[in-house]
Amino acid sequence: MELRLGDTAPNFQAQTSEGEIDFYEYLGDGWGVLFSHPADYTPVCTTELGRTAQLKDEFAQRNTKVMALSVDDLDSHKGWINDINETQNTTVNFPIIADPERKVAELYGMMHPNASDSMTVRSVYIVSPDKKIKLMLTYPASTGRNFNEILRVIDSLQLTANYSVATPADWKEGEDVVIAPAIPDEEIPERFPKGHKKIKPYLRTTPQPNK
Repeated sequence: MELRLGDTAPNFQAQTSEGEIDFYEYLGDGWGVLFSHPADYTPVCTTELGRTAQLKDEFAQRNTKVMALSVDDLDSHKGWINDINETQNTTVNFPIIADPERKVAELYGMMHPNASDSMTVRSVYIVSPDKKIKLMLTYPASTGRNFNEILRVIDSLQLTANYSVATPADWKEGEDVVIAPAIPDEEIPERFPKGHKKIKPYLRTTPQPNK
């Protein structure tokens, strides 16, 4: 079954570089990022996993846990992690799923036969505390992910989950947001006491409400 935004993220149990893990138990009541890599010992993935480790505190501040996946086995992962730590000047501090039978990759639709029959594409899934898929991104094998964008999306998702707002193009933490169209004009002063701008009847902005 093809996964779509808003679907429940499938649970799974898998062997990882940090032991056997149940995905739901690992996430607990927090947010999660699950992302896949075409194979171990690939140059772009080495930089990505290193960058993820370097951003540990940024993910922790957002109550977000990360988990990576590669179709190679645990022995391969262990050797690769040593290379990542050495070349990226960091310490991998999150589990990497060993998926040689491609069970998790198939479950999440990470295999794209038109791109490769044997390797996963660079998939990203952001999962909310209620285990719903809130974001899906698919990169080609040749293009590394932008982790600033992934953090930006988590900020937006967490903000919009708690307030009746949306985030405009290129929004970053601390900038003005858009008031949801469903909010009547007369309710805005009470719900958004920091003030607002009415640019068009359908386009109303307000300072970020939780700042």
